Amino acid sequence: MSTDAHAAPATPSAFTPPPADLTRPELRGTFGMAASTHWLATATAQSVLERGGTAVDAAVACAFVLHVVEPHLNGPGGDLTGIIAPAGEAPIVLAGQGAAPAAATIEHYRSLGLDEVPGAGVLAAAVPGSVVTWLQLLADRGTWELRDVLAPALGYAKNGHPVHPAVVRTITAVAPLFEQHWRTSYDQWMPGGRIPEAGDMIRNEPWAATLARLIGAGESNATREDRIHAAIGMWRGGAIAQAVEEFVQQPSRHSTGGDHAGVISAADMAGFAPGHEQPVSLTFRGVDVLKAGPWTQGPVMLQTLAILEARAVTHGDAVLDPSTELGVHTITEALKLALADRDAWYADPAALDVPLDALLDPSYAAERAALITDTASAEVRPGSPGGRTPWQPPIVSKDAAAAVAGAGEPTIDRSGRTRGDTCHLDVVDKWGTLISVTPSGGWLQSSPFIPEVGFCLGTRAQMMWLDASSPSALTPGVRPRSTLSPTMLAREGIPFEALGTPGGDQQDQWQLLYVLRRIVGGYAPQAAIDAPMFHTDSLVASFQPRTVQPASLTVESRLGADVIEGLRARGHDVTVAGPWTLGRLSAVGIERSRGWMYAAANSRGAQGYAAGR
Repeated sequence: MSTDAHAAPATPSAFTPPPADLTRPELRGTFGMAASTHWLATATAQSVLERGGTAVDAAVACAFVLHVVEPHLNGPGGDLTGIIAPAGEAPIVLAGQGAAPAAATIEHYRSLGLDEVPGAGVLAAAVPGSVVTWLQLLADRGTWELRDVLAPALGYAKNGHPVHPAVVRTITAVAPLFEQHWRTSYDQWMPGGRIPEAGDMIRNEPWAATLARLIGAGESNATREDRIHAAIGMWRGGAIAQAVEEFVQQPSRHSTGGDHAGVISAADMAGFAPGHEQPVSLTFRGVDVLKAGPWTQGPVMLQTLAILEARAVTHGDAVLDPSTELGVHTITEALKLALADRDAWYADPAALDVPLDALLDPSYAAERAALITDTASAEVRPGSPGGRTPWQPPIVSKDAAAAVAGAGEPTIDRSGRTRGDTCHLDVVDKWGTLISVTPSGGWLQSSPFIPEVGFCLGTRAQMMWLDASSPSALTPGVRPRSTLSPTMLAREGIPFEALGTPGGDQQDQWQLLYVLRRIVGGYAPQAAIDAPMFHTDSLVASFQPRTVQPASLTVESRLGADVIEGLRARGHDVTVAGPWTLGRLSAVGIERSRGWMYAAANSRGAQGYAAGR
């Protein structure tokens, strides 16, 4: 066992050794570290640290660059979930998830002939939370001027940046929709009627103009905080919110095939305020795993860890190894149980009594662990914490659901094809502040481009149901249950690592494998990121089409033929993806006893990078 209170333990003999050859070096230094899903955003964050900025200044600058350089993955009309551990303070959850608009009622949507919230289109929009949340964080805990923080994003939006091949693939996939229905998106993303090629310089001049307006809103104000609050006021109550309201009143095509007007209003945008909340935590092998509350899927990881710990008590730590047949089987079965509870119980706790204490109780975890057998389950099995009866969503098979262009949070399908991802960023500064944030929503394929302001609305409301008995029923003023789920690790109350990944329903699945390898297996961060990944879709998908794929298991081929055949023999419906296709993890951390910081980033997709010194 390491003597460092903030390091993972040495690899136990029961665990598969970490990969010998790493795709990236684990960065170590004493000044500051950043990691994100795009190299330009990572470089921006590190440049802020180099010029004396804090982790907050760097994270905000990084996030606004992600809006521009990963427009297929997130945008200003989207949302975010973050965990922040200011130096010397307790961690807090940054809740940047907007609620359903005031006019978003089940009755209204059903009056339009809809059986569910569309997966794409303006009716799928929750109130945008990203921009106000970032600006409020900068005002409260940053040190830099708004003009300086937004300068990199404004430059890329106005002058252009070389477009990534993944952006081109996304535009190509939805080009017919743009050509036939979303003409404002066509004009923005297919200038001159041509799909851009990888490496072409693409711009978003309307968004650059909006950024300039935000900067200019408070230039005459006396203090830095007042200047930022003036920008927030412009976003909430000025021409930006009004332009959004006027645009959505014009009917536009939705993923259901119909043309409908949206319901979001300027008053909805004016009413949004980010929240600061206490993290939910579970102590696992001496490490506190911190997540956002049940308005996200974050507690899924905590529930799964509790189930796996109960299973390990009776079957040993071999069931925790994500590289073996027994480990993959056990972890997958535990995930299915936790994810079934997610769909039955998780909701905005401001609107509903979520039995989270009961769901995380060790006796309940043991009860759930007892359901795991030697063979794969093909059922969706929510539990009954405290004897309560679970709500069960409708079960739709993949074969019965038509593919919906542009719908859903971009993620990775069972073939390993990437439809995109969400974004993620991590930052640690020389003062010891740690930040992990997963921004998403408002991607270019989610709804038509609003040319007056330069962004699209998100589709988070599609995670709500047109069923009043659902814990996540469409209800004005209530937050959808989000998939965005960053993680922070602590020991003895002191945070030491921030991590996360894009991936919709797969976020906590991939992070779970990382956490098991770090805490139980003793892997270093880069080795834990590089090790083979897997996930299940034997769950009710959070995004349209909301299918269940019973007993499904998607694995990277590097898991090995013997392991894969053993899993099939246990009844898993295994899809073998490419060797480097699953997961988009990054992490930063602090080894306090050794006096240095570290960062690691995923090589899959050739897009995410870490930087630091």
